[in-house]
Amino acid sequence: MSTLSESDTPCLSKLYRLQWEKAQDAYVLLYPEGMVKLNESAGEILSRVDGRKSISSITEELEKKFGVSDLTGDVVSFVELAVQQGWLLLDDNRGDEKVADK
Repeated sequence: MSTLSESDTPCLSKLYRLQWEKAQDAYVLLYPEGMVKLNESAGEILSRVDGRKSISSITEELEKKFGVSDLTGDVVSFVELAVQQGWLLLDDNRGDEKVADK
């Protein structure tokens, strides 16, 4: 059972930077010790994470772009994994990083 809600709003951890790598022909997550090459699905999801869009909004964008439906479970599963990996933070877990930015 998922602990996430479709209304949760993920944001990228300040420890990572998402960018398109032409040489890799893929999105990558850069961090001080290295790089994570993302598969196409992960890149599409993370490229929409901006700290303002909910999981529901991200899912709707993806469903519209690819002409499919029922992606909620896949998006939620990926966001859960990304939170576990430390790539993403959820709206209720951002406090520490926001304070550190001041």
